Amino acid sequence: MAIKPIALGSASIFALMLAGAAHAQETPAVAAPQAVADDEAADIVVTGVRASIVGALNVRKQSTQIVDSIVSEDVGKLPDNNVVEALQRVTGIQVTDRAGGEAATISIRGLTDPLTTLNGRNIFTAAGTSFALQDISANLVKQIDVYKTRSADQLENGLAGQIDVQTRRPLDFDGFTISGLARGVYSELADKFNPNVALLVSDRWETGIGDIGFLINGSYTKAQFRNQNLQAGAMIPFATENPPEGSGLTPLQRIFPGAINENWTPGLDAGLPTAPGSTLNINGVETPYYLSRDAVIASDLYGKRERPSINAALQWAPNDSSVYTAEVFYTGFRGETFNSLHFSFADWWGDLPADVANSFELYDGTNIIKSRRMGSVAGFNSGDMATNKTDSYVYALNAKWDVGERGKITADVAYQDSKNETSFFAIRTDRGPLDLDIDFNAGGGLPSYSFGNQEVLTDASKWTVGNLFDSGTKNTGNALTLMLDGEYKWDEGFLRRIKAGFRYDNRNADSYIRDQGAGGLGITLDALGEGTPFTNSGFFDGRADIPTSWVLADPRSMNKDAIRQLYRAVAPGLLLSDEMTFGHVFGINETNLAAYIVADGEAEIFGRPLQVQGGVRFVAIDTLYDYFDRGNDFARTTVSTGSQKFLPSFTARYNITDNLRIRFNYGETLRRPAFGDLNPNLALGGDLSRVGFGTGSSGNPNLRATHSKNIDLALEWYFERNSAIYATLFQRKIDGLVVPLTVREFIPDNYLPRNETYTEYFNITRPENASNGTLKGVELGLTYFPSYLPTFLDGLGFTGSATILDSEQTIPVVNNAGEITGTAKSAFFGVSKLSYNATLAYDKGPVGARLSYIWRKGFLNNNEARAFANPIGMWRAPEKSLDFQLTLNVNEDIGITFDAVNITKAKQQNYYKFGDVGNPTEFNSSTLLIDRTFAVGVRFKFD
Repeated sequence: MAIKPIALGSASIFALMLAGAAHAQETPAVAAPQAVADDEAADIVVTGVRASIVGALNVRKQSTQIVDSIVSEDVGKLPDNNVVEALQRVTGIQVTDRAGGEAATISIRGLTDPLTTLNGRNIFTAAGTSFALQDISANLVKQIDVYKTRSADQLENGLAGQIDVQTRRPLDFDGFTISGLARGVYSELADKFNPNVALLVSDRWETGIGDIGFLINGSYTKAQFRNQNLQAGAMIPFATENPPEGSGLTPLQRIFPGAINENWTPGLDAGLPTAPGSTLNINGVETPYYLSRDAVIASDLYGKRERPSINAALQWAPNDSSVYTAEVFYTGFRGETFNSLHFSFADWWGDLPADVANSFELYDGTNIIKSRRMGSVAGFNSGDMATNKTDSYVYALNAKWDVGERGKITADVAYQDSKNETSFFAIRTDRGPLDLDIDFNAGGGLPSYSFGNQEVLTDASKWTVGNLFDSGTKNTGNALTLMLDGEYKWDEGFLRRIKAGFRYDNRNADSYIRDQGAGGLGITLDALGEGTPFTNSGFFDGRADIPTSWVLADPRSMNKDAIRQLYRAVAPGLLLSDEMTFGHVFGINETNLAAYIVADGEAEIFGRPLQVQGGVRFVAIDTLYDYFDRGNDFARTTVSTGSQKFLPSFTARYNITDNLRIRFNYGETLRRPAFGDLNPNLALGGDLSRVGFGTGSSGNPNLRATHSKNIDLALEWYFERNSAIYATLFQRKIDGLVVPLTVREFIPDNYLPRNETYTEYFNITRPENASNGTLKGVELGLTYFPSYLPTFLDGLGFTGSATILDSEQTIPVVNNAGEITGTAKSAFFGVSKLSYNATLAYDKGPVGARLSYIWRKGFLNNNEARAFANPIGMWRAPEKSLDFQLTLNVNEDIGITFDAVNITKAKQQNYYKFGDVGNPTEFNSSTLLIDRTFAVGVRFKFD
């Protein structure tokens, strides 16, 4: 076991420390020597909106590491509902996935795995290895620090960096304080008003046993939203209007690959060739083909989410040299969605019009069909209801002691518990054949289409009740974490500080699933007898030439067990609510023991101070995995692994002048595999698109941690009292990147119902540490509050930044047997080569205002399943958002606010591309409407 030697090593470190340790992983920033920090802290004294912007600049100025921050009221004053949105204006931060009226995914310098900490403590959601930052309300936060570099005294996880969210504590205030906000947020797409409220109450008392403080801070947000997504389906080959003799094809017939690819190979990196006259070998005959889409898909999702959060802290300072803190943090999530899905196939070649030669149009210079007419195409609707419930708690005790004038010790113990449960209940309805006229890109990446008899779409008597899908998941996680840190300082000589500590973490994670389904009932929707059919309306109303209304089953209005009883006619084994149980997917226990030592030094070079810091962190991890195979009656497999790693770090900061400084950092970080990615058991999906094989995924218990060697070089010029310009060059050399590899497998007698499977061949995708890569780039930032403006413009300022990135990783090329036949080069997922943000701020008298704009260049979002004829890369078009915030202060205590988000009604669009093949025109995929919101509120603070 790795635990014993590291435990002895940590004991030896503490024996050397004498005076102990402190200011530990709870506050991972490495402060400058105290004399310098005090001088610089006094350098900037401003109030209001400017104070929050300049305060963030001051954090960067004082830190040894490269840190960008949001401080004080900055989090609450921007038009942001959660931490992810608040961070989108920080240098090097990129956010995406804005469905549901909020940003959900965050990356630092293009990497999507930032370590998330709360008051320095690693936090997670349920059985995952990360925390959903969007679940933290911006109203609860005192400060957010984004660490681009890390020292040995910080947690080792997260190649992207670390995001530390700090909450408020009672001894931060001088006495009694009450503050809060109430906002009404209007969602334009959902046409709903939603509440956003928060309240903080804090007080402190001088007693005979020292100062005692208590704080409670609560927040509640509710959002009703609507996601409207319009998509042209994947590409597949079709015969031309005159297929050659011997091919066995009829005019415009869809060419299926078959289970063993006897006709064509799906999922090629660049897809099938798109040059006019390109051929496939069909039955030994070189056969020209066209590429067209298999479907057109409209998804109208109605959602509701609630996020209750609360933070409570009790502090006791018995004297000037010690502080004890007990705190609890709770965040919850309640979500419910109803997806109204309208799916029409566009792949039928029969019943063509007599003038077949004129029934389609090609893009110039390609074999790609732009528009076509089809007879008798099939289609279905699906009413999908999903629920999601999460409760996460963090309980913590922290103690800080000063040991003499130069020593500090910090001890911290925390326990976390997080649970998540989801459900999914969907009923598919099928219609008879309809003629279809479709243009796959009628302009701006949006398809247009119409049916020969569109009245069918809203007539419940024309739709047959089809498949039932009934599933759910349950995930739990808990962890006990102990940390002990100590430091000792000197005022003279080269050695100025030694700091050391250790961390023990015992983590448990469990995942469960239930899943059942049934085939069609064979009755019409109007005869179902349970619930009320839902008629969708207003979809993409006025923004695309498409049907805006359709009818489908609505599980929200149904008694679920009554529906299950009906489906027992075709699936007798279907379980009712009181009979359902969850099957265990995996259970994991992971023990992590780490120890570190850091030394700070200072010397004069050419009469100017050079500050250096060097350290090493040693990490030992022992993991016990239990996996349960749902395809084999949940049979258990047990795996035990262990690993150890030394992670060095070095930082130097040199003051060239009083206002010009340079920083250098070298450090090493890890990305551990997600628990689900280690599960070797199969999860299968049927061949619903009739491509000749199903899909599936499996984890890999042999995955190892991804390792990154990081170099940063920064130059910063603080050219005025409240202004600075800075540039950072950086590089990440990453070994063991996890990439998905796909193998075709024959899996007979699988657990899927036959009506979902249609085949016993499956493309199984597994993760492998089969790639290495390099990410490099430059960050540029400017904060400028001019001191020479005329009186009426005094208070006007600007803050903005730009990030330029370049990335490349090796991607193994694999054949259907799973054999690696070569390598290809690819950009990292989620990396925009250029992104920038700009904020114009004004703060004078009772008025505070900000106009913010963010933009990021298009990027490779993910690779599609290798099942079709289009390029596998799914690219995201450039993203942008223009936001505005205005505060009018009635007096010192009360302010009225107005916010507007996504003023220009930007959209989120995807298209297919790999290498030089693909673009938003011929290879357009989906368009998601992004919500525009307006909010009016009041803020107050009394102390």
